Amino acid sequence: MTSDNSTRLIPPIWRHDAYTLNRLAQAISVTAKSILSSCEVNPNVVDLGAGTTPYRPIFEQWDANYVACDIDASDNDEVVLIKSGQRIDIPDGFANIVASFQVLEHVWDIDWYLEEALRLLRTDGKLLLSTHGTWPYHPHPTDFRRWTRDGLIAEIESRGFIVESITPLVGPLAWTTQFRTLGYHHILNRIPLIGPPTSAIFCTAMYLRMTIEDKLTPKEWLSTNAAVYLLTARKALPPLGIAA
Repeated sequence: MTSDNSTRLIPPIWRHDAYTLNRLAQAISVTAKSILSSCEVNPNVVDLGAGTTPYRPIFEQWDANYVACDIDASDNDEVVLIKSGQRIDIPDGFANIVASFQVLEHVWDIDWYLEEALRLLRTDGKLLLSTHGTWPYHPHPTDFRRWTRDGLIAEIESRGFIVESITPLVGPLAWTTQFRTLGYHHILNRIPLIGPPTSAIFCTAMYLRMTIEDKLTPKEWLSTNAAVYLLTARKALPPLGIAA
């Protein structure tokens, strides 16, 4: 996926990856609402790997204190710098929500990354994380992994969390069309003059096709064969009588 902030949250249907971006943005909005509606006033949200912060408006509409963290913070004093293997400059137990959207596949040291997410969460906080089940190679700046549903749950729960929900997005009928759309868009955009408008028409048609294909896909097939998984998790608290 690209990182164009202006169209990532509400992508036009002629954009080459609009269908997947739209499904993800909708799911994040619904899930964030369910969490934030029961939070205290001005909850703290830490977005790990926020990039251009496309999902900031979803949280700020709930008057959240949104803190963006990223590996590139050199030109923005409002972004907290992330350096692999190092403690992020935010206090323990600060966040009502730790968000991580389409970042985990780009992280080599998952132990460190999820340990930091765990440290930053309040006892009653929630991890809100999305990553790919199936997707083409897309380094930003690196690209290391893809997950099955079972594998993703196991990765998260083996690092101190309990997964509470997992939402599969874009089933196999639709993601095969999405992949072809990405490829044809890349080819058409190389053709002078007529290429970009032709790509826009083609991508619009494929968006509508993917909408139909996802409606036709059985839920049990989608649940274990998604392009993207969005999950929520909480801290796994130690048994009574055992210190954390």
